[in-house]
Amino acid sequence: MRRNLSLTLLSVGHGCVDVYQGAVASLVPFFVIERAYGYAAVSGIVLAASVLSSVAQPLFGMVTDRRAMPWLLPAGTLVAGVGIALSGVSDSYLVTLTVVAVSGVGVAAYHPESARVARVAGGGSHSAMGWFSLGGNLGFALAPVAVAVVVSAGGLRLTPVLVLPAVVGAALCLPVLRVLETRLSDAAEAPASGEDDRASFVRLSLAVVCRSVAFIGLSTFVSLYATDRMDGSKAAGTAALFLLYVGGAVGSVLGGALADRWDRVRVSRWSYLLTAGSIAGLLLVPGPALYLFVLLTSAGLYIPFSLQVTLGQDYLPSRAGTASGITLGLTVSIGGLISPVIGTVADRTSLRTALAPLVLMPVLAWLLFKTLPEPAVPGSEDTAPKGEDTHAEPPPVQPGPR
Repeated sequence: MRRNLSLTLLSVGHGCVDVYQGAVASLVPFFVIERAYGYAAVSGIVLAASVLSSVAQPLFGMVTDRRAMPWLLPAGTLVAGVGIALSGVSDSYLVTLTVVAVSGVGVAAYHPESARVARVAGGGSHSAMGWFSLGGNLGFALAPVAVAVVVSAGGLRLTPVLVLPAVVGAALCLPVLRVLETRLSDAAEAPASGEDDRASFVRLSLAVVCRSVAFIGLSTFVSLYATDRMDGSKAAGTAALFLLYVGGAVGSVLGGALADRWDRVRVSRWSYLLTAGSIAGLLLVPGPALYLFVLLTSAGLYIPFSLQVTLGQDYLPSRAGTASGITLGLTVSIGGLISPVIGTVADRTSLRTALAPLVLMPVLAWLLFKTLPEPAVPGSEDTAPKGEDTHAEPPPVQPGPR
């Protein structure tokens, strides 16, 4: 019961942080309306949140490999929230870029250490990491709704209200860190077992980049694309972005469940292959079927989400924090580097033309996963009695009571 409560609080706290990643894309239509930003300009805002986060997350991971820093969970949450809260206060484009970038640093500080804490709390099971990821995806899903409710009520000047999830998230993780204090300390001091497979980790990271390009590209522009397809309806755009994030929530839980039955590499490989077809359908099939393909695409892109994090940890057992910083960080960051390119092409041609190359991204990820082995992880926490507490350590782990 204590373990389940800890996972629940961590999952909700993860959602409170990822609200701010979803908020960046959710604010795009309002920046376009209130400040007349073009596609390239709003892509720059997404880039500001992504570039520092993508660089900082592996750095935070390397630091936490040397020394456990669980306090980064509440601190990173608050920094992420304050950055977004200030994004609508100033009319200055430079100020907006700066505070959104600061929010990205907060997100970067949170994720590597939170992945380690969540795996310790869940005893190393794929399902536990799936539920932890679910919280983040629900945060993504609620971001467009929260932003729409707040900003529609009074414009961008009300963005300071958006700091509230950060306050809640920081408060929720504190009791979890107290409960897990001994286990986290033991896990940090335990020597890693197994050898690093750097070649497989590099190929995994390239697949994560492909997935990131597809997801961030869609999350940045799917709202504008749906609005254009549905005769200028703003509600249509908000609905499409909401479905993109809801489908991700479903995919995260489904990925963990499937990986408990089959291996992580196989589940991820087939998911990417099917996702290529759903992105093509999103761009080519006319009418309201657009929403079905948005849902299928997001589910397909998120089935491998938590699986890639634990795969990275198991490929680099001696540097689990660094692995988490790269796989979990790149998943939500590197794609932002491509967004300005998509925006520039869209300004010169059409949004559909600019988004068409995204079909190739899951195909490339599928090809990369065909070369990956499934790392051997001793034991499985799912073999332990459901109500029993465990004392597992980060990867490679011996889940469950000894």
